[in-house]
Amino acid sequence: MALGRKNYLFAGADSGGEREAAIYSPIGTAKLNDLDPQAYLRFVLERIAEHPINRVHELLPWNVAVVEPTVRLAA
Repeated sequence: MALGRKNYLFAGADSGGEREAAIYSPIGTAKLNDLDPQAYLRFVLERIAEHPINRVHELLPWNVAVVEPTVRLAA
């Protein structure tokens, strides 16, 4: 995040910062739940298209951490 700080000054619009926040949020939340961010994003993107909208909460990091051990960080 610190590396991109100067680059964000030249994004040209606030929407660039909003997009970065949208990406950093799930990555940061995955890390806080001891998940590998790349594995977590892969897990979610592979399932979200066919996942029922009324059960989207099942794809949140704290729920994935309980049911899917393959996305956990290596100890």
